Amino acid sequence: MSEPIFVDLSESKPAEIESLCMKCEQMGVTRILLSKIPHFKEVIIMAFECPHCGFRNNELQSAGSFNERGHTITLSILNKEDLNRQLVKSDYCSVKFVELDIEIPANNRRGLLTTVEGLVSNAIDDLSAAQPIRKATDEAVYNKIEEILAKMNSYKEGAPFTLVLDDPSGNSYAENKCLPAQDPQIKVRWYIRTPEQQEFLGLQPNQEQTPAEQAADALQHRAPTVSEMVNEEGVPEIMSFPANCPSCNAPCSTNMHVMEIPHFKEVVIMATNCEHCGYKSNEVKAGGAISEKGKRITLNVTDPEDLSRDILKSETCGLSIPEINLELTPGTLGGRFTTVEGLLRQVHDELLERAPFIQGDSGTEESKEKWTKFLNNLMAVAEGKMMPVTLIIDDPLSNSYLQNLYAPDPDPEMTIEEYERSWEVNEDLGLNDMKLENYNNA
Repeated sequence: MSEPIFVDLSESKPAEIESLCMKCEQMGVTRILLSKIPHFKEVIIMAFECPHCGFRNNELQSAGSFNERGHTITLSILNKEDLNRQLVKSDYCSVKFVELDIEIPANNRRGLLTTVEGLVSNAIDDLSAAQPIRKATDEAVYNKIEEILAKMNSYKEGAPFTLVLDDPSGNSYAENKCLPAQDPQIKVRWYIRTPEQQEFLGLQPNQEQTPAEQAADALQHRAPTVSEMVNEEGVPEIMSFPANCPSCNAPCSTNMHVMEIPHFKEVVIMATNCEHCGYKSNEVKAGGAISEKGKRITLNVTDPEDLSRDILKSETCGLSIPEINLELTPGTLGGRFTTVEGLLRQVHDELLERAPFIQGDSGTEESKEKWTKFLNNLMAVAEGKMMPVTLIIDDPLSNSYLQNLYAPDPDPEMTIEEYERSWEVNEDLGLNDMKLENYNNA
């Protein structure tokens, strides 16, 4: 197994609270410490110890905010070395062993900082605990569990299997062994939480829609035009509607403005600023109908002026720069309307802040050196010091845009290619189930 995940305890001291032992019902001590995993987020570490019976327990909870979406992480374990992959499993995350069709629900295990091997060992311990009782009461169930335990023990010896982590809070993580490139053994899919998942997380309980969602539905029926978003003096009009802060859940307002990008389409710019906790966010969404084809834009960045081009990256857009092995999957960073330089700097800051397990004690010298080199190359491209490079924008919904400096004439440095979406891509986007003709008769 690999080294434990490094947690920076800084100079803080744990708080000690007298607590009841659930085993002997005597008073024990719970130690609580607010800490931070480098390049990941803040966590709360709790450890309980009973001096009377020796019972010990520990737990981890996330101290940060929920992500705007939930996600599923599919991890393929191919050999014994993959058992050392580090995992962050939040207390809202369920775990499924695909081949065994066994799922560990979120309420069955607290948040964990562990490895794949540690997760398998925990599952084995949980299933083994009641085996003596099962053998005495229901031998058929006992034999079935024994088969499952034998299979899980083979996983610890290197047998291949597949793990799926489903976390509606979006705060779980599986270590990427191929950083900065995408790991072929890890597939991450982001999704919009259902009302039941919202209530499970404690967000807007007993409400079918948030104020922001209600306002969005109203806007869909209203369909404002660009002319409606400009007042009599020609000044852009900004609409404001009530919402709840994603960080502290306090009431705040979200500002919205519809604008038209020349030679492209209408877009909706939304910005939220919470006066209570200081949370700020902005997002850009493309307007209009869904395009029949996807679009791939390739730009040869040969001059620093190319970095000042306006770029609209939608939330379904992937971005890559082959020369430095940069590849962003769709959904990363959400929607952004900025410049090429600004987008690359945002990518750099996001990777520097959120990619865990690279520069801590669990990271090897080789991985640290590789990661540092990648970040330096990314910043060199953003500053115009590394040229030429190729910027590729791939959006299956054609909702992304890159400024043409020679418009309306073709740009010699830019290639635009339209392509047919595959069935799998349409399935991920939810388009296969959409019925646009005679839908009232469906």
